[in-house]
Amino acid sequence: MSKLYTPEILGLAVQLADYPRLAEPDRTAEARSRTCGGVLTLDLALDDAGRVDALGLSVSACAIGQAAAAIFAGQARGRGEEEMLAAVGEIEGWLAGERGLPQWPGLAAIAPAQGFPARHGAILLPWNAAADALCKAPIAR
Repeated sequence: MSKLYTPEILGLAVQLADYPRLAEPDRTAEARSRTCGGVLTLDLALDDAGRVDALGLSVSACAIGQAAAAIFAGQARGRGEEEMLAAVGEIEGWLAGERGLPQWPGLAAIAPAQGFPARHGAILLPWNAAADALCKAPIAR
């Protein structure tokens, strides 16, 4: 396990403090991992084109799930529904060993977790929540 929980992964997990929940999000979604029980709540503020303008997170997951959320958060701005859905498919394929590392910047930091299937659900939490949030209707105010 020490090979999995590297200083880089633990450092990424700490970065979640930079993404507190939003006071008035346009969309909110929650994702749960069936394999580990991790939970992530994602708030999104969207621009006029429906792309991520700002985000907030609440994450209750292992360090791998937290690191994945930080990697997601650092690169989510400016991305829309189609990009998020594509990213989910690419990451699922990579985790299943069917394709190489996806193009999402920063994912190489958690590449060792590919060999730990029990962590796959935690890795997917932020992308699943984003895809869900972007497919929902805006929050009524």
